Amino acid sequence: MEIVKQTFSSARPKPARRVSFLAGLHGDELEGVYLCFLLVQYLRRLKETEPGAFLGEVNVYPAVNPQALCHGSRLWPFFSVDMNRLMGEPAGNSLPAGACRELLADLKGCSDLAVDLHSSNQHLAELPQIRIVKDFEKKLLPLALQCNVDVIWVHPMAGVFESTLGYNLNRAKVPTLVMELGICLRIHRDFCSQILDGAIHLLHHAGVLNSSRRPRGEIKMPLVLKADQVGLVQAKRAGLFAGRVKLGDRVGKGDKIGDVVDPVRGETLEEVVSPFKGTIFTLRELPLIYEGAPLVRVALDGPDER
Repeated sequence: MEIVKQTFSSARPKPARRVSFLAGLHGDELEGVYLCFLLVQYLRRLKETEPGAFLGEVNVYPAVNPQALCHGSRLWPFFSVDMNRLMGEPAGNSLPAGACRELLADLKGCSDLAVDLHSSNQHLAELPQIRIVKDFEKKLLPLALQCNVDVIWVHPMAGVFESTLGYNLNRAKVPTLVMELGICLRIHRDFCSQILDGAIHLLHHAGVLNSSRRPRGEIKMPLVLKADQVGLVQAKRAGLFAGRVKLGDRVGKGDKIGDVVDPVRGETLEEVVSPFKGTIFTLRELPLIYEGAPLVRVALDGPDER
């Protein structure tokens, strides 16, 4: 098994800083893979036309779980394991566990900063966002603000993070931004172009690039959310969800989000309305739902909007 890494070396004998981008930990998350294509394309052209712009080193890992990518599946095939739950502590001697150890060691050895690219699962679509564990907020938030995302979501620490790549790199003193955009098995070109601009801006901010070919547009000022600034709307009935909103839409209290319908009886089971005021940054895409299924997440305008 081979994990491909593209390295763009510094024009200086000693790189100012080393930044790594990786995608494809889950084989159904293709937004990051496409984003790596865009980034490699940009960096190759820059290397040809302006090699002196590389003050630092950039490493791009476009497909770190090639077996799962070939199958279009979240889990490593045959073993049915999640690579992003095998990092850190010893996880046995299987091929996936060994690959995780090698990947983590390589990233630690060649990175002063890393960006781990993800998409959502098949149920939900996400606005481009960075999720930060609160323990690392002080170090990561200033970097996340440079990435042209719509949302930065600061999570309280939870046990589930301890086996992830991002958590273990941060614990090893390699600042790592975990980015999520779009939905699995799809490519949103607008989102990817937006984050490409953010990646290039981050590389300039970090002192890795110094080029006249940086994005000219302004970087977005994202919504920075804590746990109590996120409102979740869940289904009260099982059925088919027919949404009436889009990612990024503004909603107020009482605004209609969609309907839950029963296609057998031809009945509307629930008119889903927002109990919050704010911006939709997560939206249900798979219409088949069960009671309690998440339909939207809303970035609240303020603490009084809950």
